[in-house]
Amino acid sequence: MPEIAKFVNGGAASITPAIAEKVLRQLPQWKLEFTQINAPKFPHLVDQLEFLADAVEDSIEGAYKDLPYAAVGQAVFALIYAHKKMGVIPDSILELGRADDSSVVRAVLIQNEKAFATYAGSQGVDWRQITSQA
Repeated sequence: MPEIAKFVNGGAASITPAIAEKVLRQLPQWKLEFTQINAPKFPHLVDQLEFLADAVEDSIEGAYKDLPYAAVGQAVFALIYAHKKMGVIPDSILELGRADDSSVVRAVLIQNEKAFATYAGSQGVDWRQITSQA
């Protein structure tokens, strides 16, 4: 996980408020795309992406003001990464194509566990379902 965390942190460092706002405008379409992900080896990925998208929306729109901006930046990076079709492992590779997306998302959730768990609780979301620990 340390290498993935470094990758996420480096990518998140380039996320500006302007990029976050651009992603916010694209999130409705991306959420629909994410629901179409067929990744049986990563059964929690779609729920995790939806959770991060909701957290980004609520934070940027001001509906939830307690999420640290570092967590928002990492979430935005993870959403951008998952949206792209070409990553470290191209999505077109059967069974493994979403492994990198899942790793990036998990790194964001793990690094910001306390903040996202608090957010989940405020939204009535079972954090254990998001982290796949249920």
